[in-house]
Amino acid sequence: MTALQTVLGFIKKNVVMTVALCAAVITSFLVPIDKEYLGYFDFKTLTCLFCVLAVVCALRNIRFFYILAKKIVQLFKNARMSILGLVYITFIGSMLIANDMALLTFLPLGFFVLSTTGKEKYMAFTFIMQNIAANLGGMLTPFGNPQNLYLYTAFEIPNLEFMAIMAPPFIVSILLITLCCIVFVKPEPLEIEDDRATLPVGRTVLYLCLFALSIVIIFRGIPYWIGLIIIPIVLLFADRKALLDVDYPLLFTFVFFFIFAGNMARIDIVRDFFSTLLEKSTLLFSALSCQIISNVPSAILLSQFTENYRDLLVGVNIGGVGTLIASLASLITFREYTKHNPGKGGYYIKVFSAFNFGFLVILIGFMMVWNHFVI
Repeated sequence: MTALQTVLGFIKKNVVMTVALCAAVITSFLVPIDKEYLGYFDFKTLTCLFCVLAVVCALRNIRFFYILAKKIVQLFKNARMSILGLVYITFIGSMLIANDMALLTFLPLGFFVLSTTGKEKYMAFTFIMQNIAANLGGMLTPFGNPQNLYLYTAFEIPNLEFMAIMAPPFIVSILLITLCCIVFVKPEPLEIEDDRATLPVGRTVLYLCLFALSIVIIFRGIPYWIGLIIIPIVLLFADRKALLDVDYPLLFTFVFFFIFAGNMARIDIVRDFFSTLLEKSTLLFSALSCQIISNVPSAILLSQFTENYRDLLVGVNIGGVGTLIASLASLITFREYTKHNPGKGGYYIKVFSAFNFGFLVILIGFMMVWNHFVI
């Protein structure tokens, strides 16, 4: 493989980061580098994200989530309940280990369950529902979605208020996902063999303690720099591969978008334009902006132009469904599906778009009515 092929392969695999880098470089010509650049970066967000990703990688390396999810699916005896189990574990997983990590962990399980039981006809539907579950399940917790972690930190949103803001769309999402699985999947018999995989007790306990430490840091229980010291040192001895497996392109995506958003906020005409749009409807505009530039950059960019964090938080979360680029997690799902089903990318996009835009329209409509009559 030539150097050019390597570079092109890296760019193809990390499109969002590459776009973020280009945006940062271009705006740096408009706003020359100065000491104000140091104020662009949210170091707590970057630290918390690194800690969670590192510990989750360690847990994945001992197959913790895979074994747990497989045990849950084995409890069910038909296709409908098994697919519901797969979707729910992805939904819950996104609340604990972030949406992209939940998909990387549970999509292979979905493929394994359906391919070994002869239920490939539900493959596209299951992947799409797992994708929607990952994007919407993570909305309830500050660490469930990367944009949540940023907004939670940037606006210093109180814990209970954060969950209260996200509870209505979260509940509606659960109902919609459950309804879709009941309607589109038949209760056909299904059995999964047990491979009797076991977990190493010592490492499992150690990694769960590190995960608990990460959560305490996110919820402002202890200073974030403590985690930046303890977690890498422990993993350096316990699982060096976990440190190497961290999604560093995601971290650099945040860094580049911090620069881009910071520069955009210093351009008067841009600031006036975005401020005017967000005054009309922060919820609607933030959700729609995700369809074009994805939810993480939308959160970082638009946070520079509004103090209405309630609608912004909801908008960039429900905006994660819709187009294929509305969320990095959706691109991960598309990549995994086409890897196992070559030549069916067009069919997948059609079904994906139908379900995702249906969810998007319903959730935006519900939240607008909710805000009008309840808040």
